[in-house]
Order: sequence, then C-alpha cells, then structure tokens
Amino acid sequence: MTSTPPLPPEPTGNDHRLDKLEALCILDSDPEPGFDEITEFVARVCEVPTALVSLVDRDRQWFKARTGFDGSETSLDRSVCAYVVLEDDFLEIMDLSQDPRTRLNPLVTQKDGIRFYAGAPLRLSTGEVMGALCAIDVVPRQLTGMQRETLRVMARQVVAQMELKQAVQQAEMLKREVDHRVKNSLQSISALTRIQARKTKSDEVRAALTQVQSRIEMVAALHEQLYKTSASHEMNLGAFVEKVGVILGGTAPANVSIVTTCDRAMVTAEQASAVGVILNEFASNSIKHAYPEGRDGTIRFDGRLVDGDTFVLEMSDDGVGMGAVSHTTGIGLAVIEASVAQLGGAWEPVFGGIGTSARLHFPLKQTPASA
Repeated sequence: MTSTPPLPPEPTGNDHRLDKLEALCILDSDPEPGFDEITEFVARVCEVPTALVSLVDRDRQWFKARTGFDGSETSLDRSVCAYVVLEDDFLEIMDLSQDPRTRLNPLVTQKDGIRFYAGAPLRLSTGEVMGALCAIDVVPRQLTGMQRETLRVMARQVVAQMELKQAVQQAEMLKREVDHRVKNSLQSISALTRIQARKTKSDEVRAALTQVQSRIEMVAALHEQLYKTSASHEMNLGAFVEKVGVILGGTAPANVSIVTTCDRAMVTAEQASAVGVILNEFASNSIKHAYPEGRDGTIRFDGRLVDGDTFVLEMSDDGVGMGAVSHTTGIGLAVIEASVAQLGGAWEPVFGGIGTSARLHFPLKQTPASA
C-alpha cells in the first residue's frame, strides 16, 4: 500500500467554481473580525480546539479565518475540506485515521495528528461550494445534532458575509466607472461650450454660452462632492459652495471677483443643487448689471449654520445696485424662486448697504419639496 497521500479528486465543473471563487476577491485578503468571531464561536459550541473558514483553491486550501491553527493555507494533500466541495454536502468523519480518504493525510499521520473532522459547505447563492466551515479535534468523536446545525447555520453566515463584501466591491467599481464617465462627459460638454463662446462674434450669444458653461461646471462640482462623501445621499454644502465660487470666479470677467465663506452643513443633493442654481443666477445678474463699463467689484456669498438646523446664505455685490431683488423680473428670478421653493425656504432683499444684497434661509432637516 502506498504511503503517498492521495489528492482529493477534482469536482465536476471545477473551473467554473474557481472562477466564482476568484470573483469573490477574498483569497489572500487580510483577517476580518466578522469571520474570526465565527470560527471562535464554532470552536466553543462544538467543543473543539480548531475551527476554520477554508476556501478550496486549485492547488491549495486557504483559511479566511482560523482558530487553533497556525498556518494560513495548506496544499490539497492535507485538505479534508476539499472532500466537502467534492461531495457537495455536510461531511463528518469520526476517525480520520480510519477513513481511506484521509488516513494518509500528513495532518493525520503526524505526531498528535488530527482525528475528527466535521465540515459544512460554504455554498454560494448560485449553488457553487467554495469550501467549508469546519470543526477539527485531535481525538475521535461525534457532534451532537445541535452542534451540526450550528455549523450549518454559521456556514450560511460566512457565505452571506462573503457575498455582501462582493456586492459592495462591485458597487464601488460601478460607482467609479460611472463617476469617470460622468466627469468625462461634463468636461467634454464644457470644453465644447467654451470653444463656441470664443468663436462667436455676438456678445449676447457669448454671454449665454458662458452662462451655460458655468451651469455645467456647477453640476460637475455637485457630482464631485457627492462622489467624495461617504453617504451618497448627503454632502457638505460648505465645500460645495466654495467650489461653486471658484467656478463662477473662473467664468466672471477679470474686473469681478467672487468671495465665499461657508460653514460646514450636511444637506441632500437636491438642496445643494438648488443652492448652486441660486448662487449662479445671483452672480450672473450681478455681473451683467452691477458693474457697467468694466467697473471693478466683488460678489460675496456668506453661508452660516444657525441653531444647528437652519442655513442662512447672504448674497451681495458692491456694484451700482439693481433695486429690490424681489421685484426684479425675468427668467432669472423665476429660476431663483423655484429653487427657493424646492429648498422649502425663503429669501428676501436686504436694504441699506452698497450694491445689491439678498438673504436666503432654509431648514436643513426638512425634506425639500418638489419645485
């Protein structure tokens, strides 16, 4: 009789199974408490010194979590979990030294070698078995019914964690791809608009195209801030307002500067977008009317958080003045008023200063109404 330990036979459809294992992106990953706690729990409940989350690769078994075992992997001639994959079922061997599949396994034949094994399959939701959650002892024994059920339940929890991690990774990859495509598209549109603005001989068309360009770049800034935030439905309004100020300053004539100061406040994407539209319209009106004949001037946006739940935004220029903002006519005012309604807030002219000023305030905790 040969003393060479046999390799477990390759299961049917192993290449497909290995593709699924690779797609999990879990092999050779760092230890994680969520998996480590499961092996520790299994070892206690099953009253064994060793418990493993074992993933069976092409020529090795690798342990995502291990309790009572030193190595992070072994070759397949030392694997019992490979037989769980092969047989596609729960496997319990009372005495490994007496079973023909495992009696020559080096982990069994070595001094003080292992004797007992029980493994529940790590079965993906699509049906493929990636490995096993196993309980191992150095003496022959048998699990109780409750211990077997615990092993099965915990194996399902391991798979749930693996598939959740995979879903999160795939979502992040998709998010990065979408972000890349959106940024490229917005940059292309902005560049084309800029080129057309430079080519046109009409001052009116040039001004309109410049306005379009600033709005495109504002949308790009909104997208950037949303991508950077950890919560996809909220963003830092302070950072967004600062970015919008930079964009408006880049499209403003050389004689007009944009200055922004803004407190940090977390808002929804809809709220940030509405604020951006209001800033854009106010700046555009000021640039158009407040600084005739190339007069130098400054447009200011000052945002502050009040009482933790209200945001106040002061908008002003130091130009020649346009009268009461609330009485201004035209599409610009209609756009501003629609955005204010979307915020569920209010705005009002501020009298007594130089130029034109207005104050916007809106609640942070109120869900914005549809414009």
